[in-house]
Amino acid sequence: MARKNPFSSVLNSDDTPSENRAVLDYAAKGATRSLLSSIDEMAAQAGKLLEGETIVELDPALIDDSFAKDRFSLEGDDYRDELERVVAAVRERGQDTPVLVRPHPQQPGRYMLVFGHLRRLSAVKLGRKVRAVIKQMTDREHVIAQGQENNGRANTSFIEKAVFAADIVNRHFDDDNSTVMAALGADKSTLSKMLAVASLPEPLLKGIGRATRIGRDRWYDLKLLLDKPSNLDKALQFVASPAGAARSSDQRFETLSMHLKATKAGAGSKKAAPARSSWAPADGRLAAETVSHGKKFTLALKARGPDARAFGGYLTEHLDRLYEEFRQQNDTRTNGE
Repeated sequence: MARKNPFSSVLNSDDTPSENRAVLDYAAKGATRSLLSSIDEMAAQAGKLLEGETIVELDPALIDDSFAKDRFSLEGDDYRDELERVVAAVRERGQDTPVLVRPHPQQPGRYMLVFGHLRRLSAVKLGRKVRAVIKQMTDREHVIAQGQENNGRANTSFIEKAVFAADIVNRHFDDDNSTVMAALGADKSTLSKMLAVASLPEPLLKGIGRATRIGRDRWYDLKLLLDKPSNLDKALQFVASPAGAARSSDQRFETLSMHLKATKAGAGSKKAAPARSSWAPADGRLAAETVSHGKKFTLALKARGPDARAFGGYLTEHLDRLYEEFRQQNDTRTNGE
């Protein structure tokens, strides 16, 4: 049965893509030229990659992971509930949908998984063989099929897609990123944000985790906050702390984001400390202390004898003249004379 357009929700378990190599070549080579107009056609083909193909049963021990990583740890806390549901379903009614593999490009007799991570892992846990379709593919066809499949599912989070996109870009399939845009159904603006977020340190990304409820814009806002080195240090400390580990992935993101925004707001509202200075004449008969704070300037005179009061009176008496001299000097500097 044809699958719904996997690109209808670009930023949001496991199977799918195109009918043959010609379709994949079209997707890869024509993505930049006609990406928008070809998305519907690519989506229409997405459900047919496994149709009409011979399904075989393979020992899951013979299947290696995809060379392009599109998931965080499948056996970690973030995937525990989903994995348990898939294991329960396979135990109850068997594996309804085959995984897609290709002959391993470097190791004869072995296979490389294109998509079907949870089904393969379920077979391992249940001690069963995994039902699979085997297709010859190039690396470029592999990542396009893998990316299109994940776009048709809701359980791959934005940050996982962003890391997957960065992996594809770093493999330099092309100069215009047409391969990754075809794989993810993403335009250049979206891809730019994905790559910016994926550039965050790996310990931080893995420390936060999948954050399945957190989308593109909120991840990008966090990236902007973390451009400040002191914020990045705080974030790394948080995800490594017991307090961070005790929270779910979404909660870690929320808590970290709120903390950094509160820190930014507090820093912006904090007033500058008063600037203080002191002065004393050569004879040491009095001392002056000044405090400059915002629009306010305070001068205080101290002396053991009557000099403080007398000098203060003198300043007060000559304030008009002193101010006029100040204005003349200030106007001269302003006019550049």
